[in-house]
Amino acid sequence: MKLEDLKKIREKAEKDIVLRDGKSRIKVTVGMGTSGIAAGARETLKAFLEEIEKRGLHDVLVTQAGEKGLSSHEPVVTVSEEGKGQVVYGNVTRDVAVKIVAEHLVNGSPVSANIIEVNK
Repeated sequence: MKLEDLKKIREKAEKDIVLRDGKSRIKVTVGMGTSGIAAGARETLKAFLEEIEKRGLHDVLVTQAGEKGLSSHEPVVTVSEEGKGQVVYGNVTRDVAVKIVAEHLVNGSPVSANIIEVNK
């Protein structure tokens, strides 16, 4: 492996750390418990990270959580906005994750078709 390959890997890891641990206006939490992973939560998490990076959203924090007790709705994703409460989404596939980024995170319009609950 060349030095420039290692630098690229390090730069990508640093970007991922910022996406997971920076200052944020919005927090996206992907349920990564056993049932979530079995339902495809890894792909969902990856889709959020890729789409957020692609759009250059630096004020969005992406984290993981355990089970929420909503296994029939997995993968479950919670979007928390400063001053606006939380929206819990269910059955969040890769395509739904991309839609949530575009509609909810960028335009402020929650994706009603996948909402399980809203907490103010």
